[in-house]
Amino acid sequence: MTTSTTPTTPAAPTIVLVGHGMVGQRFLEALAERGVTARARVVVLCEEPRPAYDRVQLTSYFSGRTPDDLSLVPDGFLAEHGIELHTDEPVTAVDRAARTVTTGSGQVFAYDTLVLATGSYPFVPPVPGKDARGCFVYRTIEDLLAIEEYAKGRTTGAVVGGGLLGLEAAGALKGLGLDTHIVEFAPRLMPVQVDEGGGAALLRTIEQMGLTVHTGTGTQEVVTEDGAVTAMRLSDGSELATEMVVFSAGVRPRDQLARDCGLDVGERGGIAVDELCRTSDPAVFAIGECALASDGRVYGLVAPGYEMASTAAATIADETVSGFTGADLSTKLKLLGVDVASFGDAHGTAEGCLDVVYSDSRSGIYKKLVVDGEGVLLGGVLVGDAEAYGMLRPLTGSKPPVSPEQLVLPAGVGAPVALGPSALPDDAVICSCHNVTKHAISQCTSLPEVKKCTKAGTGCGSCVKVIEKLLPAATDKGLCGCFSYTRSELYEIARTLRVTSFAALLDSHGRDEAKGGEGCEVCKPTVGSILASLNNGYILDGEQAALQDTNDHFLANMQRNGSYSVVPRIPGGEITPEKLIVIGEVARDFGLYTKITGGQRIDLFGARVDQLPSIWTRLVDAGFESGHAYGKALRTVKSCVGQTWCRYGVQDSVKMAILLELRYRGLRAPHKLKSAVSGCARECAEAQSKDFGIIATASGWNLYVGGNGGATPRHADLLAQDLSDAELIRLIDRFLMFYIRTADRLERTSVWLERLEGGLDHLKDVVVHDSLGLCDELEALMAAHVAGYRDEWAETLDDPDRLRRFVSFVNAPETPDPTVKFVPERDQIKPDLQILTIGTLEGATSR
Repeated sequence: MTTSTTPTTPAAPTIVLVGHGMVGQRFLEALAERGVTARARVVVLCEEPRPAYDRVQLTSYFSGRTPDDLSLVPDGFLAEHGIELHTDEPVTAVDRAARTVTTGSGQVFAYDTLVLATGSYPFVPPVPGKDARGCFVYRTIEDLLAIEEYAKGRTTGAVVGGGLLGLEAAGALKGLGLDTHIVEFAPRLMPVQVDEGGGAALLRTIEQMGLTVHTGTGTQEVVTEDGAVTAMRLSDGSELATEMVVFSAGVRPRDQLARDCGLDVGERGGIAVDELCRTSDPAVFAIGECALASDGRVYGLVAPGYEMASTAAATIADETVSGFTGADLSTKLKLLGVDVASFGDAHGTAEGCLDVVYSDSRSGIYKKLVVDGEGVLLGGVLVGDAEAYGMLRPLTGSKPPVSPEQLVLPAGVGAPVALGPSALPDDAVICSCHNVTKHAISQCTSLPEVKKCTKAGTGCGSCVKVIEKLLPAATDKGLCGCFSYTRSELYEIARTLRVTSFAALLDSHGRDEAKGGEGCEVCKPTVGSILASLNNGYILDGEQAALQDTNDHFLANMQRNGSYSVVPRIPGGEITPEKLIVIGEVARDFGLYTKITGGQRIDLFGARVDQLPSIWTRLVDAGFESGHAYGKALRTVKSCVGQTWCRYGVQDSVKMAILLELRYRGLRAPHKLKSAVSGCARECAEAQSKDFGIIATASGWNLYVGGNGGATPRHADLLAQDLSDAELIRLIDRFLMFYIRTADRLERTSVWLERLEGGLDHLKDVVVHDSLGLCDELEALMAAHVAGYRDEWAETLDDPDRLRRFVSFVNAPETPDPTVKFVPERDQIKPDLQILTIGTLEGATSR
């Protein structure tokens, strides 16, 4: 007799993931990619009140990004793959015998496979007062929200720890308006990532930003009053007044669950795992910062965590996998706006290795490559300029096609060969976060396709520039990788929508991959100029300060030896004897080099940054104002003496030059602007080589535009003739605002006019005949500029907070910069060429 039974379908296995951070989310994605989520129940238990978010970009919250912006979970991802997420549900116990986990709310979840991705917790030194009101850690969005709330109404803050997160935390406190101190026990900042030289360059740059750094000292005690922080007592005996303390002195693996349930842990912490990320219990895996890898290391970076996540997912999916045996510790970050990168054997621990070092202490640039005796690149440190990181890191372990010296020297200083992506082998790993090679990237045709197909560029983002160079040339006319709009389009967006901050413009109109970021060296000064031209207030207030280049940052033009020039405005070149005397006295008292320029004013060279306020105090008191020699703005309106003195003059050119210079002073533009007024057709002021030039006629004025006497000379074109004073000013107003509105980044009026579709005829139609109906608007924009003008130096001197940036060293504000040296020449001074090597280049020398 034969019997038959209906087969039963076995229950789907259950995978429980404890922790939903960056590594946990990557693990879920790896499961989904392998189809595991379709044949298993996946339960995620998350201690935090929100799903996984980008902890690497945590500080961008203070730049305007919301917690939702930081989310790493694509819309619909969890529902599509049937993943059960429980937030605010910390796991309190693991029963390995019963294969269950218990949560804080008392729920019990059975598992077939358990994955621990519990991450790490901030280390807080065991000092008295560490739990006082006003003490925080810097790890989660909730921490940031608490810091932001407590900082309201307070003026000082201190960060314990000068590593990666410590500098991030310091940037956050400074962004909240607090006088910020950094206390680091090691003798330098970022001691794990950079060497002594890199730490020194980083220190100098950070101090110039207005932060105070204390290295080589620890925290002895947090001093309190009525339970709240009032000061910190340091191990060197000093006391630091502060109203809040943020501990960011490193992290420790969160392995308590493993300890409690009897899993093996390392002597110094971390859940011990094998190459497949299995713990001492084959049913339990551990990945990310909580895991002690088989090489005996706990990895605190996201890239190794991602690799562990993929390894665990592949093992659970029964795939053959090589296993996790260690990871690249290379990192590239932007801390407080400073690029910092290290890769390979950054500290040169290999026997017999050599260093090739380039250092520019004034600019805060430090580059060190570590090579062996055969020239094989072993590693390196980059501070201040990490542009080459994306090319150098993949070359680690090989002999580069050019000498190490050429890899660190700046362009034009013995470095004629620039490495491009073609120098990289196909198997070079371009994206270390997701282990993506050059060959894999070259199969794609666009950056979005690369991100979608390989995930390259979606991690820390440091590889994006190299990826873009590997892709076919695009026809994208966007300003940069952050914006798909041209400069003129961004101007219209900012003007029309009344956008007043870079962060708001980036978040609302930036490319998707750039939103919430910090921008780049192209768009930041460009948008800064746009906002300034739209009368967005003092150029160094708030966010705008970070958008400016070195010259605008100190309202002075940096010279080749690190000193600065002082150029007071002298409209029309007309100056009283009293004012001449003041300039002479200032030059004499501060030991400055003086030169009368072709633009009819007097340049004073050789001022240290700490001397600038004292110099300008005397000049402003004497009636001078900024000449904007440092800005992309109006420089001068040159003039001849005109009919007042010259027997050939037919109009008062000096009076007109003064009127125009005072009207357009401070006008920010895509590039610098120069003008001139000649009192007759003899053209002594050379008006036809200027951006806008005026030549007197017997009946009025002729207006010429688009001239350039620079590297590519261009004769200006006649726009209109025989104009009255009022007609002349009205046309110049329209011309300048139309140029500012439509020109590209760093485009002179000469290039703009030649590029303008229709050229001079179109320009006449627009600004003379009002063919586009824009003239009323252009005139109103200029009127707003004229009405809103404020002298930047006068405003700076009136505000003690603004003056604080003008020091060589924050910790020793009275100490002059020792690298600024001069030697005598023709009864004046000149830069000391003996030390003018833009830092030092040390050749390869054995240790």
